[in-house]
Amino acid sequence: MRITFLGAARMVTGSSFLLEHNGFSLLIDLGLAQGNDEERTGSELPFSAQDIDAVILTHAHIDHSGRLPLLAKEGYSGPVYATEATYRLSSIMLLDSAHIQESDAFWKSRRSMREGGASVEPLYTAEDAEAALGLFQSVPYCQRIFLRDDISFMMIDAGHLLGSASVKIFYSEDGEERSNVFSGDIGNTDQPMLRNPEYFDTADYAVMESTYGDRLHEKQEGTEKDVLRKRAEELAEITDRTFRRGGNLIIPSFAVGRTQEILYLFRIIMENRILPYEIPVFVDSPLSVRATAVFASCLRDDYFDDEAREMIAKGVNPILFPSLTAVIDSEESKKLNQRKESAVIISSSGMCEAGRIRHHLKHNIWRSDSTILFVGYQAEGTLGREIVDGAESVNLFGEEIMVNAEIAILKGTSGHADKNGLIEWASAFSSKPRGIFVVHGENETAQYFASMISSSLGVRAYAPELGESFVLGEKFPEHGTVPLRRHSAQMIKPKLRELTEAMDEFDGIVARIRARADSADLSDEKGAERLGRAIKRLTDELKEINRKWNGKP
Repeated sequence: MRITFLGAARMVTGSSFLLEHNGFSLLIDLGLAQGNDEERTGSELPFSAQDIDAVILTHAHIDHSGRLPLLAKEGYSGPVYATEATYRLSSIMLLDSAHIQESDAFWKSRRSMREGGASVEPLYTAEDAEAALGLFQSVPYCQRIFLRDDISFMMIDAGHLLGSASVKIFYSEDGEERSNVFSGDIGNTDQPMLRNPEYFDTADYAVMESTYGDRLHEKQEGTEKDVLRKRAEELAEITDRTFRRGGNLIIPSFAVGRTQEILYLFRIIMENRILPYEIPVFVDSPLSVRATAVFASCLRDDYFDDEAREMIAKGVNPILFPSLTAVIDSEESKKLNQRKESAVIISSSGMCEAGRIRHHLKHNIWRSDSTILFVGYQAEGTLGREIVDGAESVNLFGEEIMVNAEIAILKGTSGHADKNGLIEWASAFSSKPRGIFVVHGENETAQYFASMISSSLGVRAYAPELGESFVLGEKFPEHGTVPLRRHSAQMIKPKLRELTEAMDEFDGIVARIRARADSADLSDEKGAERLGRAIKRLTDELKEINRKWNGKP
C-alpha cells in the first residue's frame, strides 16, 4: 500500500491523505487549507477526481471536509463515508462554505472588472456542495465496512466534535491482513457533552495529529463530572459578576462545536441552580443556530458523555433551555445592542475576525460593566489575540475603540488533546506500530513531536512533507533528535534567563544585608539581633536549597 500526504503535512490545515492499493484509491479527508497553509497548498485538487474510488471523512470541520464540493464538481461520484452526525454537520458547513466561495468570487469579480480584468469563478458553488452531500453514506461507530473484498474500515469516537472519528483501514497484503490507523483530530478529555476519545490498540502504521504536540493544557483535578461542574461554576461566576455590574457577557465562539459546549455549561448551571436567576442567552449566528439544531437532535448514547446522557434520560435536552434565544435575522441581531437588561451574547467568529461578533464588540468592549469572554485559542494576528494580549484599544469598522471591558478566559475549553493526550493515544497500541506519521502540526511542532515519540516510546516516527509518498512496508523514514534538542533548547533558554535574573536579585539582597551590617549601630542591641535573625533565616533557607538540590538535576 502506498500513502501520499496531500495536506496537513508540517502544517495544521488542509487534511488529505491518499491510499493506493492494488488499483484502489482511497482518500482520508479532503479539507481546505486555511491562512498561511493555503499559500503552500492552494485549493485545487492534486489528482484527477475520476481516479478516486472512495472517500472517508473523519469529521465535519472545513479543514477536513472543505474540498469535497470541488471533488464532486470535478466529476467524483463515489461514496463519502462518515458518521451520521458528521453528515448532518457537513450539510450545513459545506453549504456555508459554498456561500463564502460564491460571495468572495462576486466581490473579487467586481474589483477585477472595474480594473478591466476578467470575472472570478468561485472554487465551488452551493450546487456543488449539494452534489457532494448526495454522495454521503452514514456509518456507525465500531462496525466494519467493506469497500472491496481486500479493503475495509472501522470508525471509533475521536472525542473532538460531534460524530468525529478515528479510522482504521484493513487490507490484505502478501496473504496477511494489515492495518493503518488515522487519528483524525484527537479530542481533549473532559470536554462538555462529548465522550472522551477512544483508542485503537493495534496497527501496522498510524497517522496522527500533533496540533498541540508541544504544549500542555492546564490540568483539571477530579472526575469528569467534577471538572465540568467546576467549569460551569467558573462560567456562572463570570456571568454573575458581569450582570451585577449591569453589563453584557459577550462570548466570541466558533459556530460548530464550541458554541454548543458553552450552551451545555449554561444548561448545567441552570439544572443545578448554580445561579438563583434565569440567564438570558442569545446565540447570534445563523451557522451556530443551525449547528445547535443538529446537536440538539442527535441525542444518542454513542455521541454523548455520561453527564449528557443522564440529562437526556431525564427528558432534558443538554443544550436547549427556555431562556435561550436563537437569532438569525440581522435586524434582530442589531436589537440585541439596544437591550437595557444584561444578557449573554454568543456569536462568531471565535477569533473575532469577521461576522456579527465584531458589532457586539463595538457596542460592548468600551463598557467597563461588560465582559468579553474567550473560550478558544486565539491565533497570532487576529483581533481576538490582540484583545487577549492586553490591547488598550482596537479598530472596529474604522473606529478606534477603547478596551474598558473585563477580558476573561474560560480555561479547559480546547477541543484538541495536548502533548500528554497525544502521547496517551500513541501509547495505546498493545504492540508498537512499525511507524507513525505525524501530521496536523506546525512545521517545528510536528517534527518535535515525531522526535519525542521516537525518543519516549521507541517507535519510529516521521513528520512528512507536503506531497511526500511512501510504500508501507519499505524502509520507514524518521526524524533524528535535532528537532527534539532544538525544541528543548528553546524551552530551557528562557528559564536560564529567569535564573540569572533571580541570582542578580539575590546578589542585590546580599549586598543590602552587608551594607546594613557595615553601617549598623552596634550599640543598638535589638537592631543587631533583628539583623542577625534575618541573616540566620536566609542562611538556613540557602542550606535547605543546597540540601534539596545536592546532586541535582
